[in-house]
Parts: sequence; C-alpha cells; structure tokens
Amino acid sequence: MECKYCQGKCIKDGFQKSGIQRYECKCCHRKQQANYSYNAYAPGLNKAISIFIKEGVGIRGIARILKISTTTLLKRILAISKSIAATNIVANAVYEVDEIRTFVGKKTNHVWIAYALNRKDRSVACFAVGPRTNETLIKVLDKISNAKQIFTDKLRQYKALIRPAIHKTTTRGTNHIERHNLTIRTHINKLTRRTICFSRRTIVLCAVLRIYFWG
Repeated sequence: MECKYCQGKCIKDGFQKSGIQRYECKCCHRKQQANYSYNAYAPGLNKAISIFIKEGVGIRGIARILKISTTTLLKRILAISKSIAATNIVANAVYEVDEIRTFVGKKTNHVWIAYALNRKDRSVACFAVGPRTNETLIKVLDKISNAKQIFTDKLRQYKALIRPAIHKTTTRGTNHIERHNLTIRTHINKLTRRTICFSRRTIVLCAVLRIYFWG
C-alpha cells in the first residue's frame, strides 16, 4: 500500500478497534488505513476545510459538502487555527489600522475585529477581537510599534495610543483597509451585514479569521 501522505511504502500494523486492517508508513511513520468509512478521517480534510473557509462557505455548508457533523467541523477548525503561525511583523513598514463590527451569540453582543494591514503587500499583520476599547486596540498597536507610519481614521483612542511622529489621519489614508473590509465581509458569511451566519463563540470567530488571514 502507498502512503496517503508522503507516497512512501506502508506495512501492516495490526487492526483498528473496528477490525479494519491498519498500516504504518515506513517513511513518515503515520498510521492509516486503506479506506475510510467516516469522512472526518479522510486525508486532505483539513486542507479542504481551509479552502472552503477562504471561499466564503458557511459552517453548515462546509459540513454538508464534506458530509461531516458541524461539531466535528468546529473541532477541526479550532485545531487547524492552532497549527497556523502568525505572519512575521515587518519593521519600518506602513500600516493601516481599522475595525470591523460584528456580533457573537446575539445581535446585541457587539464585538469589533481590529487589525493592521501592511500597505505594501496588503497582508494582515495582526488582529484582535473584543469590545471597542483601548485594551483591544493595544493588542494590535503594540505588535506594529516599530512601524514607519500608521494610518487610521479619526477615532479618539488612536490619538492617545499611537506616537504622534508616526500617526497619520489624512484624507484617503485608510482607503486600502476600507476596501479590504469589504472583501472580508464578502468572503466570510459571519461578517456579512444583516447575516444569520453568526458565530456563537468568540473562539470560533478568531479561528476562522486566523485561517482566512494566514492559512
């Protein structure tokens, strides 16, 4: 049998509890079986989940397409997000910072997604989810403290949290991140305005964002 992960040679390695023959790869030493009756164990599932999230498919939609339960899918999303490393923060770069409002659990429970966008390559440097307070904004601003310039809107908190030498609030200074906000809302159903595809837990929202930004 050929390994499903590295295409190496597999040897027999006993049986599963269900009585199905188990194999072990001689190269990567991963345990596997020839065929999977439960789709949640199929190789390549995590990659498929990441692709569907980036393409704007909702949680229940992904579960229907992959034929797995929503509970299993949520566990996989959390596991995938933990394995993703955050992008490296570029020093002396120009960033734009803004927030997106959404809700978790119910429409009255508002949360904000604050994030920094690298103006040069349009990559998300860092993000934080929470109330629209200094504590949430500091989680983002502290990570880009070595920036050459930081462009924001005229929210009062920014004036107190960012050094005047690098803080800019010029007209059209946040054009790139405002356009990126629209892209995010288009791609992630949870963030679409007047949506019914909302997150019930903040940890799931953070996991989806981590996969979308850096996965």
